[in-house]
Formats: sequence, C-alpha cells, structure tokens
Amino acid sequence: MIMKHLFIYLLSFFLFSCQENKENFFSKDTFPKQTRFLMLDDRNIDELINAKLVLGKVKKYSKNPLFGEDMPWEKRFDNLYGNIIFDEEDKLYKCWYSPFIVDYSAKGMTLDERQKPYDDNHPDREMGICYAFSKDGINWEKPNLGLVEYNGNKNNNIVWRGPHGAGIFKDKYEIDPNKRYKILYQGIFTSFSKDGINWDNPIPIKGVDVAGDTHNNAFWAPTLKKYVGITRTWRKTPNKWFRQVARIESSDFINWTKEQVVFEGDGIKDQTYAMPVFYYAGVYLGLLAVYNGETDKTTTELTWSPDTKVWNRISPGIPLIPNSEKVLDHDYGCIYACALPIFLKDEIRLYYGGSDYLHFGWRNGSLSLATLRPDGFAGIKQSKVEKKSLIKTKPIMIDKQKLRLSADVYEGGYVKVTILDLDNTILAVSQKINQNVTDKVLVFNKNIENKQIKLQFDFQKSTIYSYSLEKN
Repeated sequence: MIMKHLFIYLLSFFLFSCQENKENFFSKDTFPKQTRFLMLDDRNIDELINAKLVLGKVKKYSKNPLFGEDMPWEKRFDNLYGNIIFDEEDKLYKCWYSPFIVDYSAKGMTLDERQKPYDDNHPDREMGICYAFSKDGINWEKPNLGLVEYNGNKNNNIVWRGPHGAGIFKDKYEIDPNKRYKILYQGIFTSFSKDGINWDNPIPIKGVDVAGDTHNNAFWAPTLKKYVGITRTWRKTPNKWFRQVARIESSDFINWTKEQVVFEGDGIKDQTYAMPVFYYAGVYLGLLAVYNGETDKTTTELTWSPDTKVWNRISPGIPLIPNSEKVLDHDYGCIYACALPIFLKDEIRLYYGGSDYLHFGWRNGSLSLATLRPDGFAGIKQSKVEKKSLIKTKPIMIDKQKLRLSADVYEGGYVKVTILDLDNTILAVSQKINQNVTDKVLVFNKNIENKQIKLQFDFQKSTIYSYSLEKN
C-alpha cells in the first residue's frame, strides 16, 4: 500500500512538473532540426531567375462527396467546420464536424425554390458537434454514440449540443491523458477530453474580445513552444463590416493573450472568413477561406507564415481548391477546408466542406476530398520556356547526408542540381532529372561532407516543390 501511494505521488509530481515547465519538457529530439525545405518559403531562396511561385494542382476525388446531410439532425452543414485527423494510436480517421442541428433545411429543394431568400432567423437555431470515423478516409461511419438527446432519444452521433465553429485536435505532445484532445469554439471557450467524445466543462477565455463566429482552430506551434488559436473578429465602418482573422496564444490552453488581427482582405469581394493552420516543413501553412460579398461564394486559398503572426497569400484571388462551375454541384457555392491535411506517403489529403449553392442561400452541404502530390502545395516554375531558369538557395549545412528532390518535370524538361560553396564555387554537380520525382536521391559526381553549402537548381519545363536532407 505504501509503495502504491508513493508511486501515485511521484507520478503526480512528474505530471505537475512537466505541465508547469512545458517548454523544458519538449526535448530537442521532439522537434528535430529542419531537414525539408519548401520552395514556397522564401526564407529558403537566395536568387530566382526566370522563375515564379505557383500553386500546386489539386485533384478532386472522383466519387465526391464522401458524406452529406443524411441524418435527421443534420439540418444544414453550412460550412461544415470539419476537423479530421488520422489517429496513429487507433489506426483510424476521425472527423468532428459542426452542422446546424436545429434550422431550416434545403433538402429536396429545386433551383427555382432556392431563389427565395434564405431564412436564417430560425427561433431555435442551434449548432452541434457530430463525430464520424473511417478506416480508409473514404468510407465514413456516423456511430450511434448514445450521448446527447435529440428529439426524444439519444440514437445519434452528436457529441455536444451548442458549441459553434468548434476546432478540435489531438495534442500528441500532451502529457496529461485527460487533456489529450482540445477544443476552441465561439464564445470564446476551450475544453479538454481524453477521448474526443466526452468533454470537460467549458472554460471561458478571459481578456479576449473576438466574435469567434467562424471555424476556430488551435494547435501547438513548435517554433514558439506555445498554443496558437486562430479565430475571427470584425472591423466596422459606417456602412459595412469587414471580417478579420485574429490570433491568440497560450502556454497552458487556458490563459490566452489579447487577440491580434493578422489578416484582413481587400474589400467586399475579398473577406477573410476562416483559416485552419498547421505546421509543416519549417513553415506554418493556412487554408484561407475567402468570402466574396458580390458573388456570395467562398473559395479556399493557400497562405504561409514564418511565425503565425505575419502571413503571406501565395496567389491572391486564385483558389487552391477550385469551386465547381456547375450550379447545384456539391461544391459549387462554397468551399471551406477542414483542419488538418492528412500526409500520406504518396499524397496529401485535403478534406473540405462544400455546399451546392450560395453562402446566404438555400444550400446543402457535404464532406469532400481533394489531393495534392507530396510537398505539392506550391512550387517554383519556369516563367518563360525559351529562357534558362535558375534557383539558388540560402546556405544549409550538409554532413554525410543525401540530398533529395521533389519536382514535376514535363515533356522535354529537366532539373540539374549544383552544390556550391558560400563563395559560389562549384563543388559537385548532379545527374539530370527528366521525370517526376518525389524525394528522389540525387547522385553527384563528388561527395560533399560536413560543409556549409548552397544549392543551385538549373531547370526547364519543370516545377520544383522541395529539397531535403536525409536524416543521419
């Protein structure tokens, strides 16, 4: 009995100490030094000649949508506000999404019937959080959780009634098992859960004054060793209100800093609606929802940031995931990216909520899927075919590591990589690459070890997405 109490005491002390000193708890091995460099991150680039940054090309899944508003309580997906993870522990895709469970519905309405103004003043309008899972990320199941009462019974997949715009993620670095899952939603509130299904009482965030009436998102920012929340506020003018993306941060997911506006669009046709954010290859990427007040449509663009505070739009006005041009197609009206992408060996999965009609119209919603090639968010492409193209990188340290390349090489094109010293003297030259490659090991005419170098990419009819160092 004494040993049991001693064990419990030591375990409690360890958890408390780690929680109090979370920054020290993360060892240098938890977030290894950067080995992958995206071309979209201009901090990696020293010089460009006849080359430009372009968005990657997504491929929409041929059997979209994956699921729709097929349950009695799924009255209107609206923007879906999906949060999808692949749980390595459970070997399962998990999805939390937020439909209006009490609202007017557009199910079965024709295009003519949808021309009348949408009534968003349902007296009992209510959003809820629902849960679905999948073994392959394609075929989804909405389980009967038996947790929440709806219309007199609990036979549904509702996790929680009430929260609006919930952002949910599994914090793989959390040491307290009861706080492994975290949520941020309108109000603005947080909460914790050990399984993502049963949640603790909500905790109001003090000192933050935001609307939060959007898809709120939070994540652990490894370069800052802080939690960052991305939410929404508004800027009011005499005649209009403009949507703004706001940022908050926290060390414990309970106490947060005052909000800071980090993004605002350029007028009525360019309003920043929501922005799921994630960390990848040394950079923070955002899937920015942009609302056009004239067309009443929403598109999704790609953004990046070095620090979650200063943001860059890669191709303003050009969607990463294009809307369908066919009226009443499942993603004709609006596209809202889910948080987060799923990184597989041969593709990046971008799940998104789509709707078949206009933002303020009578619309039906669904979950859909688009994919990118690995590292294919954006790449540097040749500008003019008749001229030579060149990329020169900032210095990196190489120490017995193999260099790898990810690029698309079109017919008649090539990529050649030269290793330079810091004085731009040639040290080694690779064989030419003349086909599409993903993490292709480059073969050089000399071995270079333990040296600061720069890379020079000479290329034609190609798009280069990333280069990387093989881990020792």
